[in-house]
Amino acid sequence: MLLIILLYVAYKMNPEILAGLFKALSEPVRIRILAILLAKGELCVCDLVDTLALSQSVISRHLAYLRNNDMVTARREGVWMYYQLTEYAQAELLPLLQFIENSVAESSVVQADLDNLPRAKHC
Repeated sequence: MLLIILLYVAYKMNPEILAGLFKALSEPVRIRILAILLAKGELCVCDLVDTLALSQSVISRHLAYLRNNDMVTARREGVWMYYQLTEYAQAELLPLLQFIENSVAESSVVQADLDNLPRAKHC
């Protein structure tokens, strides 16, 4: 199944884009961020910081990596930054994102993240 998804996604990409995509997915924190955004939609960076219990600088670095690979987009509202999946990710990477979502569904770490999200303070 994974091979079929990878072939589908890779079919439309040049090697540099494909390599960047897999580098972006090579960090567990970035997978956790994607899983949260897939489940909850747009979130403020402060919600991700509280949910993942990591520093703002660590979360921002991972979000920048995802943003540089066109997987998430950011918008500013006052002093707060809000992140969501890009249209490109939701369209072109949908099979891969669905695979990630299904793969981490049983993960106790990701489930704890999702359970912790409602308790996170909102900006």
